[in-house]
Amino acid sequence: MSLSRTFWKGIVRENPVFQLVLGMCPTLAVTTEAINGVGMGLATTFVLLCSSGAVSLLRTVVPAKVRIPAYIVLIATFVTVVDLLMNAFAHDLHRALGVFIPLIVVNCIILGRAEAFASKNPLLPAVADALGMGLGFTLSLTLLGSVREVLGGGTWFGLELFGAGYQPLIVMVLPPGAFLTLGLLLAGMNALSRRRAAKAA
Repeated sequence: MSLSRTFWKGIVRENPVFQLVLGMCPTLAVTTEAINGVGMGLATTFVLLCSSGAVSLLRTVVPAKVRIPAYIVLIATFVTVVDLLMNAFAHDLHRALGVFIPLIVVNCIILGRAEAFASKNPLLPAVADALGMGLGFTLSLTLLGSVREVLGGGTWFGLELFGAGYQPLIVMVLPPGAFLTLGLLLAGMNALSRRRAAKAA
């Protein structure tokens, strides 16, 4: 598979949120605002890129019996780096995301890509896969956060959209709103996928 196809599959055909339905914990928990989705997505992308690259480079060195613990140590190292960097340079966002930054360690997208792809492929395909998956995850969280922020607060990235008279749908920034928004977006993506498949047939 070419590098471009490896990259684009993570954004469209194998999108972590809308196609593979992975990483649901941060997807539902932090997307009350669009900026939170961007922050969590970029943090996850950083960890994906670094861990997939490291796993690919070390794939012939790490013994098969200890590969999962070794991958987790690598992932935890890069999560610590991104946690400290966000705390230093984006403190408000770091506080908003809270415990979900350290929990990137156990995000199934990262360990799944390390085991399923990076450990079996050279560096460039592993990086292309990680970048595509990371950007797909970031775009999904940003879309989810945008819908919830616009409907639940009348703002987008903190900018007022509708004026003082807007009556926000408070449920959209509460946990039920996360499930409702995700369900509607999943239904829309599935409908688009079926239509695309029908046209291809």
